[in-house]
Amino acid sequence: MTTSGPQSRPASNLPIIANFDSAHLTIGAGVAIFHLATSRVVVCYHSTEKFWFLPKGRRDAGENSGVGAEREGFEESGYRNRLLPIPMRHRQPQAYKSNAATSTFYTEPVWTQLMPVTRSTQYVLFWYIAETLPPDVEQALSQKSNQEDGVYLVPPPFPKNLTLAARIDMDKKSTPLRHENTGVDEDEALYESYLLSIDEAQEKLRGTIMADVVRIGWEAIQARMEIEESNNPTPNS
Repeated sequence: MTTSGPQSRPASNLPIIANFDSAHLTIGAGVAIFHLATSRVVVCYHSTEKFWFLPKGRRDAGENSGVGAEREGFEESGYRNRLLPIPMRHRQPQAYKSNAATSTFYTEPVWTQLMPVTRSTQYVLFWYIAETLPPDVEQALSQKSNQEDGVYLVPPPFPKNLTLAARIDMDKKSTPLRHENTGVDEDEALYESYLLSIDEAQEKLRGTIMADVVRIGWEAIQARMEIEESNNPTPNS
């Protein structure tokens, strides 16, 4: 696996106190979708405004933010995806009496952005890390979606006992399917999407939080592989 060259990294802002009622708050989610077998990541391109970006958007009413990230990733890029559990530092507690207390990998947001929408409306955007789907899961969802008139279907989560090495083996003879015409409005119809190397993606996104989302995601993927390899060494290691 390759690593990207050094870039300036954004720093977290100092904590703030702010209050927004539901009429003045928009919650969104974005995602970096990795194809593990080829060490690439999905990056979108606006064909008329000429800029590169990671898929993101508002979550639907009543929708979990992580699911919203997966859905927006599919709608804006055409690639079905699911959140990828990664090693990360976070400040969320484990559920009371949860079996996940000993978990090493998480699907929490890796970055959160606060941006004004108007002078009185705030946008909160959560960034997640995801992966493209295995061929069998992709096929099953595509068939079911066709039977249900193209409705978006939430993919099953990444299996708890599946290692990244085993996951990569599933994709060695296939490439992820990119669906056409998944955008839900006229602007999204102008989006193009590409699987780029980690270095190229970071260069296209340079100067944005999105470049750091890719960096964090890729470094966490490599860290997870190292953890799994140390826990399950091969006979010749």
